[in-house]
Order: sequence, then structure tokens, then C-alpha cells
Amino acid sequence: MNLIGQPVDRIDGLLKVTGDARYAAEFPEARLAHAVLVTSTIASGTIASIDASRAQALPGVLLVMTWQNAPRLPNGGKSALAPPAGRRLSLLQDNEVHYSNEPVAVVVADTLEHATDAARQLRIVYQASAATLDFAQAKPNAHAPDKPQGRQTDTQRGSFEDGMQSGAVHIDATYTTPIEHHNPMEPHATMAHWDGPQLTLYDSTQGVSNAAQAVAKVFGIPASDVRVISPFIGGGFGCKGSSWSHVSLCAMAARQTGRPVRLALERPQMFGPVGARPRTEQHFVIAARHDGTLTAMRHDSISNTSMIEDWTETCCMVTRMLYAVPNQVTTHRLVQLNLGTPTFMRAPGETTGSFALESAMDELAAALKMDPLALRLKNYAESDPQENKPWSGKSLRECYQIGAEKFGWSRRPHAPRSIRNGNTLIGMGMATATYPANRSEASAIARILPDGTAMVASGTQDLGTGTYTVMTQVAADALGFSPENIHFALGDSTWPRAPGSGGSQSAASVSPAVYEAASEARRQLIALALADQASPVHGLPPEDVTVDNGWVVSRSQPGRRDPAAAIIARSGGKPIEATSTVKPGDEKQKYSLHSFGAVFVEVHVDAELGTIRVPRVVAVYDVGRVLNEKTAHSQMMGGIVWGIGAALQEESTLDTRFGRFTNANLAEYHVPVNADIDTLDITFLDRPDPYINSLGVRGIGEIGITGVPAAIANAVYHATGVRVRDLPITLDKVMRA
Repeated sequence: MNLIGQPVDRIDGLLKVTGDARYAAEFPEARLAHAVLVTSTIASGTIASIDASRAQALPGVLLVMTWQNAPRLPNGGKSALAPPAGRRLSLLQDNEVHYSNEPVAVVVADTLEHATDAARQLRIVYQASAATLDFAQAKPNAHAPDKPQGRQTDTQRGSFEDGMQSGAVHIDATYTTPIEHHNPMEPHATMAHWDGPQLTLYDSTQGVSNAAQAVAKVFGIPASDVRVISPFIGGGFGCKGSSWSHVSLCAMAARQTGRPVRLALERPQMFGPVGARPRTEQHFVIAARHDGTLTAMRHDSISNTSMIEDWTETCCMVTRMLYAVPNQVTTHRLVQLNLGTPTFMRAPGETTGSFALESAMDELAAALKMDPLALRLKNYAESDPQENKPWSGKSLRECYQIGAEKFGWSRRPHAPRSIRNGNTLIGMGMATATYPANRSEASAIARILPDGTAMVASGTQDLGTGTYTVMTQVAADALGFSPENIHFALGDSTWPRAPGSGGSQSAASVSPAVYEAASEARRQLIALALADQASPVHGLPPEDVTVDNGWVVSRSQPGRRDPAAAIIARSGGKPIEATSTVKPGDEKQKYSLHSFGAVFVEVHVDAELGTIRVPRVVAVYDVGRVLNEKTAHSQMMGGIVWGIGAALQEESTLDTRFGRFTNANLAEYHVPVNADIDTLDITFLDRPDPYINSLGVRGIGEIGITGVPAAIANAVYHATGVRVRDLPITLDKVMRA
């Protein structure tokens, strides 16, 4: 069989369109109670008092849990795990307030309406203290983080000063990106149920195994006593990669009431206690010779973090590896603000960092009067300049070539404001996309059942990206079974452990484990048939036997065939079972693993109003082997659309008087809708990476957003002659020049 790569329809599609797919807040439970989270209204200070008498007197109220009566947790509820699994949580262990919208109470009642009403009756008196909320004012106190996400905080290669002196053309510019919030369609939600010492959580999470481990640490219980179930997730994009406060608070409330408890965040509560992309301010200095050869580059990034935990937007990672510049300095610094802790948001660091880098490269090209694509090719990195290692696979030149031809880049005039159609200014811009190819240890189990069907499982999860489908395809090819006869199970921490779905690693990690487990089950099936004197294939050479659509078949004599169900029945009726654990080897020590792409964008800008439209995006990607052409295309569409939103719309607006976001809802937090999107032309090279894993698969969830904001900014400059360095690019920024 050869299903890998084929545009197979989604296995879970029917369940979703008919409403039969159950999400975390939709599982029924006897005696279910409903919890409402109460959050702080100040950004810094302490809780002086809480009067819960009115709330407790209301009908149906079961519990009002505050710092005064919440159960004391081991180590004050502080996790010993590093992010993303472990975070510094707000679990009602003290009366301190570190940011507005921080959890300060949980109200539980027999219905959601009763709980909501009671939560409004709480009378909380705060003792406010001065809050730090102004990014610019806090910058002088910025500090260096300690190895953000395990990477170097700062880097230096060559001599930056010498490189600056040898460069004839210099660029010195600062780029900013705003705070952004994830806002998946499904808000965070959890249902907790204790059965003695055993805790079951139905949770909207990007990592069932990680969530089980994190909650176990909070309660000081064995991880084997926590089961996390998450069969469907209504989007995550990074914010559901950590087990935030509401998860453990829900479990605490369930233990206190002795009933199953459901807690779903309200949309405004998505703006604070569950992470965000932080604000960044990125200073770039570049020097180059007149022919475009880069001689020096400096990238200094400052981003905000919280008062309770350091989290770094690793903006400089792209700068370190993308271009062959001999003299380079990169730094990361953090500004502490009284806001919730930031977190991973689709391509964290790469999205924001590539906007600054690729905008600066475009500014350099303009100063040199050089084609932006030619400048990138002039400084093409044949190997990783920071790690001094060869690439595991890089076909970026071909991405540039195919993209430029499809887009018509050769027709682009150099000078800005050169293309006009009536009152519409037309611009063309491009940028490079890239994201690291990550992989972690993963396990899977495969069973060929007595009825001749198969069950394959792994403790991974499907964020809506197609994991059910692509893993079924992988299992089908390995087993030799039809996809219709395979049930792939995920979203349960009791299945063999797999990593969280973040860092674009699920496909690269889980698919080799699934393939190996299914291949071993297939080998066992063939061995049973060959050893069975009653089998039509008995006595044949093993190399002459394969499995085709659930039958063990002779290659040379197709008429000699035996169905899996009959083979298992004759051997005692027990399922055939195989497990596999696949770990990364030394490939990261030998090679630099990255995916690459080229993004070309056309924009239309109204010359009088400054409104911007994006009628056309052409993107070409080198992402290793593609598991499913259709779901991969959808992934890239989603990433590009998000990139358009990041460039033109997305921004969380902070009221620095109170530490609250003024657009904490989907009515005023703007994201692209169908009317904002026109033609998206997406191409995959589909070349397996020979080193990352046995299938040549890299993850693709995040590369689609990278490069897009910069390509749009570059196109807006080409259309208008106005260089906007501060996202989002709104009409006022275009018109002010």
C-alpha cells in the first residue's frame, strides 16, 4: 500500500460536522457540578478580605473556594517541572495578586447559572500596590534570562566591530510586535472526577501525558493516579501546551465537593491566566558591502515576562542560522510586567523574529538598490553558520525559484509606488520562512484483532490538524491494512507516552513509532501464517509474502492468500500485539535540522484611505516528507492566514492604568475572516529528510506563519514607500507618512 502522502479525507471529519465529536466541556457525568473562575481586578497587591456569605447563601452553591479555605498543596502548589508542562500557578495558596485577571476564587454550584450568579456576589477587598505595566518605563530594568527553552541567551561569532567597519552600507532600525492572545474557538476547559485516589481529567490540552505529570506534581501523587483524556481539541496554538491554574483548581474543587466538576474559562479569561505572545522590541544593525555581501549583523530582542516566572520570546533564533554572515551578535532580555506569564504561540520567536530580520533585509536591499531575492541568494547559508553543521536537508533555493516563477517576481519594479491601478497602489514583497525540525521520544502500540481489524494507539493528541488521519495512513502502510479497518486511538494518557503537540514535533515523533509498532505486528502476522500448516502460504519463503488489505498474500502466487482473522483464529484467537518506542539519535549533533520556505505576497493599498488588502500569496515549502497532501495544505493555509492577521490586525490592547486588556473578546480582538483572504497558492517540494527519522517526516504546524508578516510589510513598503516597523500595519501607520 502507498497511502502516506495521499490526500485522504479526515478520519474524524464526519464526527465533527455532525456534532458527535466531544470536547472537554461536553462529556456527561452523573452529579456533575459546575465551577466558575473568579479573577482579580487589580494588577498588583494583596487580597485584604473576601466576603462569601451572600454567595454561599444562594441556591445550589456547593463551594466557594478562596485562599482562606483552599486545601494546602505540597510545596505551595509549585511545580518541579520545567515549561511547557510545569508553570508557576495561582492555586489559592496565598493572598498575593501578581496581575489583573489572576485566579482568586472558584465558585461551584449545581448548575452553571447558579455558579455564575454566586460568583458575582463575592465581595473582594484588595490592597493595591503600584503595578509595573509600561514596557518603555520598565526597559531600563531588563534582565537576561537563563537559557530560554534550553537555548543560548546570547551569541557572538566573529568580530561585530570589524564587520561594521568593512561594510559600506548600514541599516539601523527597531521593530516592534504587540502582545497577542491565542483565542482558539474552544476556550480552555476541564472536567475533574476523583474516584478514591484516582483522578480523571477531561481537559483541552496539547499534551495529555504532560498534563497528567504536571497535575500529579501539584497534588504530590503518582502520575499513574492521574488520567487525562482529550480526544478532540478546538484549537490550541501553544496556549494549551501547559497545564495552567484552572486545571488543578478544577481538580481541587472536585476533591472538596466530592463531585465531578467542570470548569470552562469565559472568553475574557483567556486574556491573562493562560499565556499570550509577549510584546517584543527588536533592534537590528546590519552592514553589507556594495555587492550585498553581509559583513555584520546585530539583533537585540527585548520582550515582556511576568513577575512570577521568566518566559522568553526567542526572537534571535532565526537570525543566528538563516544567512551566512561572519560577524554577528544576538541578545535576549526580559522586562518584568504585572501581566500573566507569556507562553508559546504559533512559531514562538520565529514569527516575531523573522518579521524583524526579513524586514531589515528588505530595508538593506532598498538601500543597496538590489533585488530583495537576489540579496538573500547572495547570502545563502550552505551550512548552519551558528552551529557549523551541515543541514539535514535544505532546498530553499528551489523554493525561491519556484515561488518567484509562480508569483511573477521578475516583473516587479525596484522603486516603490511604481505600480498603480486607479486609486490602488500595488506592492510586491517576499520573505523567507523557516522553523526548526523538532522530535522527541514517542511510543505506540499496534494490535491486530481477532476480527481481522487493527487498533493502533499512542498518547498523542489531535489539535484539529489531522493527527487521527495521518497516523491512520502511516499504520495502514505499515500493516498492509485498509484504513477503514484500522482504528487509531489517541488523546488518553493511559496510551503509550508521546510528547506534547508543540514545536511542530508530533508528526516527526509519533509517526516513526506508529510505523515501527505496526510493522512489527505485521511481521508477527506473517510469521504465524508461515508456521501454520493450514495456511495457504505455509512453507513459502518469507521474502515472497506480504500483507495486502488485511490478507497475507504470496507475491509470486497471488492466489495463495490467507485473511488475518483466519490466521489469528487458528492460532488461538488472541490478538497480535506489538509496541514500539522510538527515540532521537545523534542526528542533532551531526546535522542542523530545519524546514524552509519562500513567501511572496501582493498587497493592494488604497492611496487615499490607507486600507490594505492581500489578494495573493504564493508560498513554497521544503518540509520533508508530506504525510497527507490535503491536511498539510490546510495547515499551511491556517498558518498563512494567521500571518496575515499578525501583519494587519492582531493586537491585544492593554490599559496600563489597570492592567486589563480592553479588547478581551472576539468582537474586538480582530483576526482574519473569509472575506479577508483571497488566493493562497501553496506548493510542497515533498522531499524526505534522510536524517531526522525513518520516515523523513518533519513537522509543519508552525512554519506556515513565519515570513508572512515580513513579506506583507515589505509589500506595503513597495506599494507605498512607507516602511512600517510596528505591527500590526494599520491604515493610520501607512497614512501618517
